[in-house]
Amino acid sequence: QVKLVESGGGLVQPGGSLRLSCATSGFTLAHYAIGWFRQAPGKEREGVSGISSSNDNTSYAASVKGRFTISKDNAKNTVYLQMNSLKPGDTAVYYCAAEVLGRGTLEPGDYDYWGRGTQVTVSS
Repeated sequence: QVKLVESGGGLVQPGGSLRLSCATSGFTLAHYAIGWFRQAPGKEREGVSGISSSNDNTSYAASVKGRFTISKDNAKNTVYLQMNSLKPGDTAVYYCAAEVLGRGTLEPGDYDYWGRGTQVTVSS
């Protein structure tokens, strides 16, 4: 059974940092792409970052490029999203998802399995 569980969210001041984790089980992480997505109240879910299954190619939304870093540890079956220089506009529920085709796109519709999300709030 494929399972993804996000953790690491919380309340942080503007300019602060958080590291989100996506613990996976039920599949071989090295064979799947993983994406991070977020959804703020009243807005559509948007892609934040993705990492492909081959060569660990990464992609980032323009709004987070240079501030967020995606990485993965296949041995621990975990993918991380390091978020620095956080802004109030980053406030959202953050989800990780797995893509069977392994491309690591930023399109939610490309992903096959989803976690339940973790709340990130950036506020003073």
